[in-house]
Amino acid sequence: MVSIDLNNSQRTMLTTLVNRYQQTGEAVTGETIAEEIDRNPGTVRNQMQSLTSLGLVEGIPGPTGGYKPTSEAFDAIDRQQIDEAESVVVAHDYERVDVTVEEINFTNVHDPEKCRARFHLQSSVQDFSEGQAVILGPTPISKLVVAGTVVAVDESNSEILLDVAKIEAPVEEPET
Repeated sequence: MVSIDLNNSQRTMLTTLVNRYQQTGEAVTGETIAEEIDRNPGTVRNQMQSLTSLGLVEGIPGPTGGYKPTSEAFDAIDRQQIDEAESVVVAHDYERVDVTVEEINFTNVHDPEKCRARFHLQSSVQDFSEGQAVILGPTPISKLVVAGTVVAVDESNSEILLDVAKIEAPVEEPET
């Protein structure tokens, strides 16, 4: 695998394209991407041409056209291409949101005062903000539930860093 250095703007657009494509399975228009990341559609088209020349994006012509990520796009943003992933309920502002959480990494669990979890979504993180209380779970197999406060939101990578207040797991054996 060859590493491709993307600037922040390219990474944000590619992540948005991958997220939307995984939700719908259809080509994503430049206007849709522009609206989601609050950029000019012309800027998005220019960046998509650049990403196409890097082999990360495929342009789809026609009235239902737009852009599709290539398998290299998933590698470029360190994502797995998952065809049928299960949703995990995430609640914030007292509202449940069904999203696909691709990964949860506990960055510091040996110190209860500094316990952090970084979770990666396969959708936009623009509805999350610092200081917001969030509950994640239960996860599909282990039934893990994580609750805490958002410390940071990384829109270019669709990641949220959580200051963990509570972690719960069932006492019984998890499903296999």
